Amino acid sequence: MQSLSGKAIAILATNGFEQSELETPLKTLRAAGADVHVISLKAGEIKGWDEDDWGSAVPVDKTLDSVSADSYDAIVLPGGQINPDLLRVESKAIDFIKSFWQQKKVVAAICHAPWLLVEAGIVKGRKVTSFKSIKTDVINAGGQWEDSAVVTDQGLITSRNPGDLEAFCEKIAEEINEGRHERRAA
Repeated sequence: MQSLSGKAIAILATNGFEQSELETPLKTLRAAGADVHVISLKAGEIKGWDEDDWGSAVPVDKTLDSVSADSYDAIVLPGGQINPDLLRVESKAIDFIKSFWQQKKVVAAICHAPWLLVEAGIVKGRKVTSFKSIKTDVINAGGQWEDSAVVTDQGLITSRNPGDLEAFCEKIAEEINEGRHERRAA
């Protein structure tokens, strides 16, 4: 993986995140040298979902009220069914995601997390993938859905499931190192 030394990455999540979809990027991106913060709605810790039952808790580094996209090079949005569904009704979370996009920074979402991209108005006209059960939601929001492991469109990275995490993390590093992205129509 490319070095991410000197880069800062936000992982936005709440209770019910898919365990591997938060923990793998967290460990992988930190190992590449990035300063990675788990950001959530409240301080303390958030509990993951591990396949078919509650998983482990992960400490929250910063609350959404205390951060700005200005301090980060990218945002990573883990999936799971519960996590993005809870976050997409939180206007502060959606505004935080939008601010990364408006600043032409990397936005990466996996599995069900493209629901957050739909809510933020980011998928329209973009090549996107997701977990197959939200394909129609992505298409209805104007996304150009692809059945691919990882899809990248000018700094927007999406991946369909936890089996694709290695390629997802590699693409995050590559896109961050490319710098800011123009947002021409897809």
